[in-house]
Amino acid sequence: MTGLAAYTATARRASGEVIASYSTSFGLASRLLPPTMRGDIGTVYALVRVADEIVDGPGAESGLDAAACHDVLDALEREVERALATGFSADLIVHAFAETARRVGITSEQTAPFFAAMRRDLQPVAFADERELRAYVYGSAEVIGVMCVHCFLGGARLPEAEATRVVRGARALGSAFQVVNFLRDLGADATGLGRAYLPGVDPMRPSDEAVQRVLERLEGELRVARSAVELLPREARPAVIAAHDIFAALGRRIRDTPAAQLPARRISVPSAQKAAIVARAALSAGLGRATAPRTRLATAEPAR
Repeated sequence: MTGLAAYTATARRASGEVIASYSTSFGLASRLLPPTMRGDIGTVYALVRVADEIVDGPGAESGLDAAACHDVLDALEREVERALATGFSADLIVHAFAETARRVGITSEQTAPFFAAMRRDLQPVAFADERELRAYVYGSAEVIGVMCVHCFLGGARLPEAEATRVVRGARALGSAFQVVNFLRDLGADATGLGRAYLPGVDPMRPSDEAVQRVLERLEGELRVARSAVELLPREARPAVIAAHDIFAALGRRIRDTPAAQLPARRISVPSAQKAAIVARAALSAGLGRATAPRTRLATAEPAR
């Protein structure tokens, strides 16, 4: 093993520690992936988590004000851009991400909108309309879904029509994950971070009708995402199904909770239920058909 290979392996292990420490749902679902694919997804998750931590608390807890956190986030983005260009970073998390990105086809087309969305979180958020919400969700979640698809395909190509469906499904799944998290964290986001992401939903006094409208859209996005799973490589499908079904279960639990209780409660899926969902997904490995790689994903922001 060369020095660079050893360094990269160490960087990937560091990224694996991030997903193991921070995420039960994604961490559990990712165990269904083969090792290389699981490691690639781990590098994406780790970079996203580091950026998220800059804007969501640890930065401020260390004494940084919003301007200083902005500078740290900008520096992280510059380091990512440098590593994407050169293939190396002294930051282990960035290095691992860049190695994956260069190999599977992730570019600044995905990373730039992501960092723009993270910068938006450094100021109080109160989205006035659907347009503002969708722009934020595109950068904060949908492009991450597209990054994951690149990891699943490993740089392979899909027929154009299938690539369009896969990207649409990946964006829908990323959006659904983000929106269900907004509902789950209504009170904490409002009181702790000064954020009200959902137009028409009062984060401290949500109405049942407003919450149900959000859930209806979320459930529609989950259906779009689920319909595209059959186009993914077989070995990726169980993990995607598991993640999809865990968040669908979370959405159902939120639907069954009176809206007035949401600001003071953090709804979750019990560990035993998550384990059962993952076990069922593991049995679905034969779903659908194999795909024939032909053309690269078109990941520019289209209207959905």
